[in-house]
Amino acid sequence: MTVTVERASGAGTARRLVVGGFVSGAVLSVLAATAFGAQEAVPGIAIPGPLVEYGLPVLRVLLDLATVAVVGLSLLPKLLGFDDPELTEPVLRRARPMAVTFAWAWAVLALVVIVFQTAELNPGTIPTPGMIAEYVDTVGAGQGMLFTAACALVYAGIGLLAVRFGEKVPAELRIVIAFFGLLPIPVTGHAVDSVWHDPIMISMELHVMGSAAWTGGLIVIILLVARDRELLARVLPKFSRLATLALVLVSVSGLVNGLATMALTPGVELPGALLEREYGLLVVAKTVCVVLLIPFAAHIRFRLLPLIAERRATAVAAWAAAEVTVMGLAYGVAVALTTASLS
Repeated sequence: MTVTVERASGAGTARRLVVGGFVSGAVLSVLAATAFGAQEAVPGIAIPGPLVEYGLPVLRVLLDLATVAVVGLSLLPKLLGFDDPELTEPVLRRARPMAVTFAWAWAVLALVVIVFQTAELNPGTIPTPGMIAEYVDTVGAGQGMLFTAACALVYAGIGLLAVRFGEKVPAELRIVIAFFGLLPIPVTGHAVDSVWHDPIMISMELHVMGSAAWTGGLIVIILLVARDRELLARVLPKFSRLATLALVLVSVSGLVNGLATMALTPGVELPGALLEREYGLLVVAKTVCVVLLIPFAAHIRFRLLPLIAERRATAVAAWAAAEVTVMGLAYGVAVALTTASLS
């Protein structure tokens, strides 16, 4: 009995470290970045109050965290496989309602973000339904948020069917809708007015999807699978291949997006702007976060994975918690990048 309690307590601590590290890392980094780039008051020009200035990026981070959770939970059935339902179904029965809950959170947060975006565009006023409708009708960022909220609601409906009927509702359908809901999110960032606009946007979409799959998959595995050595030995090798591909995709696309956005902005000169402008400093900070992820990912892949394959005890949860915390920092910086000044 004592051993069981200790194991349960240890598993609970690991879960708290993973979730706490990811959420706190993301929120603290976006608050720090927002404070770093805070607008100075200019006489005669209204600027958003602190509630909007700091509340909007925090909401955006929480929205990203909800999307990450939905993507990770959607990928879980494919990672677990369908050949041994007696072993995998208990995990999936926990995962399906969680996915629905996070989908609802995704939808609600997206709608609240629209309200805050409207307030940001109309400083000093409380957004009315008419102002919000006009914002959505005229601004691409508002339309993107409304579309992603709609996708989240569709996912929640299909997710409820999966809760009722299990894997008779195809996992592929949930994955497609989850990723489809991510597509409008880069629209809320900086737009580049050049012939390279479309390639850069595609690269941004790939970056967002790769980040969500990598981060969401790792978090879900640690929270729902890591306690079962047999399941972990089945799932982690599959995820490791996915994570390696995502690492390459996220690293290359993120660097290309940041540098291309700066290079194609009139008046911005590289490489000096990387250390002289707010946007450049955030690109450097995000790059540092990605570089820091490499040793954590490599340790899990090359040192812990062979032990896990032998069903031996490892410190994979602790290493994953450290990796996820750095991912949270990267997500916070990424949100700050969407509003950072290029001038």
